[in-house]
Amino acid sequence: MRIVFMERNSLGLDVRIDRFREFGEVVCYGASDPQENANRIKDADIVVVNKIPMNAAVLDGAKNLKLICLTATGTNNVDFDYVNKRNIIVENVSGYSTESVLLHTFTMLLFLFEHISYYDSYVKNGEYEKSGAFSHFGRTYHELHGKTWGIIGLGTIGRRVAEVASAFGCNVIYYSTSGKNNNETYRRVELSELLRESDVISIHCPLNQRTKGLIAADELAQMKKSAFILNLGRGGIVDEQALYDALVNDTIAGAGLDVLSAEPIRADNPLNAIKDSEKLIITPHQGWGAIEARQRCIDETYENISAFLRGEDRNRVFGGV
Repeated sequence: MRIVFMERNSLGLDVRIDRFREFGEVVCYGASDPQENANRIKDADIVVVNKIPMNAAVLDGAKNLKLICLTATGTNNVDFDYVNKRNIIVENVSGYSTESVLLHTFTMLLFLFEHISYYDSYVKNGEYEKSGAFSHFGRTYHELHGKTWGIIGLGTIGRRVAEVASAFGCNVIYYSTSGKNNNETYRRVELSELLRESDVISIHCPLNQRTKGLIAADELAQMKKSAFILNLGRGGIVDEQALYDALVNDTIAGAGLDVLSAEPIRADNPLNAIKDSEKLIITPHQGWGAIEARQRCIDETYENISAFLRGEDRNRVFGGV
């Protein structure tokens, strides 16, 4: 059995994969190389992958391939028509990053909401030392209690965010991007109402045809000038040029992004021009990656392979024919 990890670095080198050698030979490549990906898996029985497209161009030469293990929940990198023809099984992992993304959501929001960057700089640049006063209120900030928190995508992560936002005393509303999610605990609203009412908006939905470009200029214009938006879903959900315009024109108060339309960020991304961390913070798609979450991801992948080798169905998103 030959198992090929195609994007080993994406899992972090502080978590180990030694136990996979119980199944056979393990080969690791740090990152994707579009010119080499097909050659790297030509002798693989199992491929462990995250973002690399799993399509004919990459898979045609992999005649022994039986299983694709995704170290992610999303499956949009898989050409299911092709793997169906090849009778290749696809398995993913889910639920492993919920608590990590929850932590990152509130880390970003509180950093922005309380102007932590400004107040930290006020102390470190010596102004507090010279002030003669024990307190300083150069930036007005508010309590979260009583504010409206709008959630776009009330899945597993969205529900945990709703629980914690409620614990802060927020009024939680949500928009179902599929139109099928009904939750009796929180009020479901249309997107326009969520945009108008929310003081904080956090995005936790997948990227698909319904959500691509969901938040663009018209939507940002409907938000309160005092509102903050956080994207922890996928980058293509928010129009980055429109967000840039909204931030520089003070249409909204601020934004926090852990995902971008192209990752790593491109030099021509308009958001690169905003250096004010009170207005915009961007993190490098690491909100999912607390070490506990990454270890769970690896452990789930191990269990998926183990179950596959026993002939069992576990986390199978496509079972072949």
